[in-house]
Amino acid sequence: MKRLILLTLAGAFMLPLPAPVAAQATQSLDLKEWPVEWGGRTRDPFVAPDGKVWFVGQQGNYIANFDPATEQFRRFEVEEGTNPHNLIVDDEGFVWYSGNRNGRIGKLDPATGEAEIFMMPDQNVRDPHTLTFDGNGNIWFTAQGANRIGRLDMETGVIDLIVPNEQPSNPYGIEVDEEGHPWVALFRTNTVVRVDPETLELTRFEKANDASRSRRIALTGDGMVWYLDQPRGFLGRIDPATRETAEWQAPGGAQSSPYAITADDQGRLWFSETGPVKQLVGFDPQTEEFFSVNPVSGTIRHMMFDTETGSMWFGTDANQIGRIVVRVPVTD
Repeated sequence: MKRLILLTLAGAFMLPLPAPVAAQATQSLDLKEWPVEWGGRTRDPFVAPDGKVWFVGQQGNYIANFDPATEQFRRFEVEEGTNPHNLIVDDEGFVWYSGNRNGRIGKLDPATGEAEIFMMPDQNVRDPHTLTFDGNGNIWFTAQGANRIGRLDMETGVIDLIVPNEQPSNPYGIEVDEEGHPWVALFRTNTVVRVDPETLELTRFEKANDASRSRRIALTGDGMVWYLDQPRGFLGRIDPATRETAEWQAPGGAQSSPYAITADDQGRLWFSETGPVKQLVGFDPQTEEFFSVNPVSGTIRHMMFDTETGSMWFGTDANQIGRIVVRVPVTD
């Protein structure tokens, strides 16, 4: 007979109990948060090949890393006015970050602290937002206020820009599927778009409700596209093959304001609720049930799942860097 091992909540501070979730069994997982002394809205952590967790202080205008083994932080300065929004780390350990207020993408060398700068080819594109690798030598990114989707060739530095919508659409979250197609949530519309990396042409997919607005999306191995409906408080799914949609009310209800979302290596979805109650929620597409609700210190705006450790990393507006271990041990 199998039994579930409930892991102890190992937090850097005491957290309140999660809000009640009707007719749902909630698993307690190993969650911990660490305070960041520099503050400045810590966000968008990314695990490097050496295990260090990199993140930005958006309002504090810095980049930093956290070593889980020693629980030590290290800060790196960037150009004044950069206000980095997001970062990703390549296989060689270089840190790529978006200059959200000065129209650039930077490549930081942790060994020297020096950065190579790639300026936007259009001076009106001052707000590179979220970055992602495509596995083919490119970084795809969004520029929300500028209404652009971009591609940076990591070798040549050439940047291509796409206008995804005639009217301002606020391109926000971006993910790349297994075939190399970028998918982008157009936050100001009820659509998600897929980019053809060869022709740069777009294919549009509508969500379940005309009023739906999503900041971020997640892709699962079965080809499904998942989104969060922030104003209505729903988790939604698009089947690109059939264009069929489905949605589930988030545990926090209509006021839950779901924001960040990612998938783990078991095909389960994890998303943040940023309404009156700040919590991290797990959803299993196989059972169509919310199986885990975990209180956190503040609003989570972006997350990253680390396959190596089975852990998901996040930052909160309470200036904490957090980790939740999402592989739940099971014994016979």
